[in-house]
Amino acid sequence: MDTEQGVELDFTAATARIKDTVKRTPLEYNAALSEKYNAKIYLKREDLQVVRSYKLRGAFNMISTLSETQRQQGVVCASAGNHAQGVAYSCKKLNIRGVIFMPEITPKQKVKQTEMFGGSNIEIILVGDTFDDCMKEALIYTTAHQMTFVPPFDNIKIIEGQGTVGVEIYEDLPDLDMVVMPIGGGGLASGVGSYLKSIKPDVKLIGVEPEGAPSMDNAMKNGSPVTLDYIDRFVDGAAVKRVGALTFEYCNELLDQMLLIPEGKICSTILKLYNEDAIVVEPAGALAVAALDQIKGIEGQTVVCIVSGGNNDIERMQEIKEKSLLFEGLKHYFIVRFPQRPGALKLFVNNVLGPYDDITRFEFIKKTNRENGPALVGIELKEASDYESLVVRMKEFKFDIIELNNDQTLFEYLV
Repeated sequence: MDTEQGVELDFTAATARIKDTVKRTPLEYNAALSEKYNAKIYLKREDLQVVRSYKLRGAFNMISTLSETQRQQGVVCASAGNHAQGVAYSCKKLNIRGVIFMPEITPKQKVKQTEMFGGSNIEIILVGDTFDDCMKEALIYTTAHQMTFVPPFDNIKIIEGQGTVGVEIYEDLPDLDMVVMPIGGGGLASGVGSYLKSIKPDVKLIGVEPEGAPSMDNAMKNGSPVTLDYIDRFVDGAAVKRVGALTFEYCNELLDQMLLIPEGKICSTILKLYNEDAIVVEPAGALAVAALDQIKGIEGQTVVCIVSGGNNDIERMQEIKEKSLLFEGLKHYFIVRFPQRPGALKLFVNNVLGPYDDITRFEFIKKTNRENGPALVGIELKEASDYESLVVRMKEFKFDIIELNNDQTLFEYLV
């Protein structure tokens, strides 16, 4: 496919440029997923890349094509983490100065990794609450210092580099039927999709976004990129308010389907990959596998899920577990009004809770009158089906409750 400027993507040249720097990642057959979906499921392990993300491919491909003058002036990028690490590694490898802008909310682990990969060649500036805020500051800096901006996705050389993931997939598995790809700005899907459709036109390409940041999905429905007013930043590697004009052009033409995945489902997938396969993935890296439940006609197909990255901060694991439990219906929060009489709490524990129910949080909020004392109570269940009987017992024993999981405003305020 040609771009609107008439420049054709050259995946052969990109592959040659990056081969001595970028690791050829394994394409692994996953027996458990294959059995579950009655298909042949393979994982493209970009979490095992040099910087634990595919982003190095595009960054190195673009930076290595700069002129000598551009190299001497240095490069700038804006990134939530993985692109930053790719640029940092490339700067050190090519001995180029780089200034890297990252959102202030970027996980510490990603900041430290970026510093490690770039060393003395880079400077990190933390600014803004979102990638888009960060991007604005980076572009201003680039112009002021006459440097070259290395975009995270909306650039021919970036797309070309990311497309080398597709080159490796096809070389290892030419008989594939379907590829499932995470989408943030759209660079990976544009590159992989362009290469695979050019060499195997009947391959089915599925793009996946988190429900809280459906920028490509909205763009495709609108017919052009749109800027979202709000995004959930949890899946930080795929949370952008607006996809690129160029990547939209590619994805709109190449993708056969777009899927949106709840953040809680992504968290459950992260935990399953870790517990069952010893694979550590970040939220964006789990998107493709999390989408398998939603793909119709998957039975009997040879499917590749791109695991895009493994830069997951261990400090986020408690949040990931919490979101998973909420999504699976295993954790519920209530405001419970306890009668102010002796034995009320004992009655609640002995008669209301089921044999496998566990109180994970308990704190009195405020005593509103002499008869009732409200408390915030978090309860974890063994089975989601235990919830209905728990509520029945609460009402049977005259405990007034507010079910916070069903009240988003109160939930966000209290939990």
